[in-house]
Amino acid sequence: MAYVIGAACVDTQDRSCIEECPVDCIYEGDRKLYINPTECIDCGACEVACPVEAITVDRKADAVFRDDSRRFFDEVLPGRSEPLGTPGGSSAVGPLGVDTPFVAGWSGA
Repeated sequence: MAYVIGAACVDTQDRSCIEECPVDCIYEGDRKLYINPTECIDCGACEVACPVEAITVDRKADAVFRDDSRRFFDEVLPGRSEPLGTPGGSSAVGPLGVDTPFVAGWSGA
């Protein structure tokens, strides 16, 4: 995984990062955006574009959000029948309207 979107994005979702991403690997949950670790090419365009500084390289990211980001793609999300996986770009999928249980219950603690 090249980049991770952290706590500052919860309930903010500025979406500047989506506009800058050259490979369309940033997916929209209900309360937060998520970077697909398989699709990300480690270019850093999203990190620079984020006005709330929610995006960081994986090795420096909060481990809780790094692991949660993987779960968004690898585990079955509430209301879905299978994991999202690697669909090949967020524009084809559109807003998912669901988050991981961790983010759905996030209170900023």
